[in-house]
Order: sequence, then structure tokens, then C-alpha cells
Amino acid sequence: MGTEIECTTKRWGGSLGIIIPGDVVEQEQITEGEHLFVEIKKRRTGNDFFGTLKGWKRNTDELRKEMKKGWD
Repeated sequence: MGTEIECTTKRWGGSLGIIIPGDVVEQEQITEGEHLFVEIKKRRTGNDFFGTLKGWKRNTDELRKEMKKGWD
């Protein structure tokens, strides 16, 4: 299966690269020039989620009043 690691991209000229830590290189017996498959999964943040709510037109007070309907 392989080993999952977290890494940070670094700029190399016009490209971005990642560094595989030495202990993972040893553990997986990775050699220079070897072809690897890399699965990219971006870490999502709160800003990523709330950024999808752009264009939300209702203010907090309107939402609060709607939520209270039926509870009074």
C-alpha cells in the first residue's frame, strides 16, 4: 500500500515540488530516479467551506427570527 505523509510544497523554478523525508525514503526503499505515484489531497480549512457561502444575502437577525418561528 505505501506510507502516507504530510508535506509542504516548495517552489523550484516554475514548478512546485515536495520533499520526501529521509525516514520514509528508507522505510519504503525509494531510490533516485524511481517513478512514484502520488495522491494529492488538499487540507481543507474553515475558509474553504465558508468561502462557498459567498452571495449569501440573509443577515443573522433574519435567520434568527426564522429559526424562532414555531418555538414561541
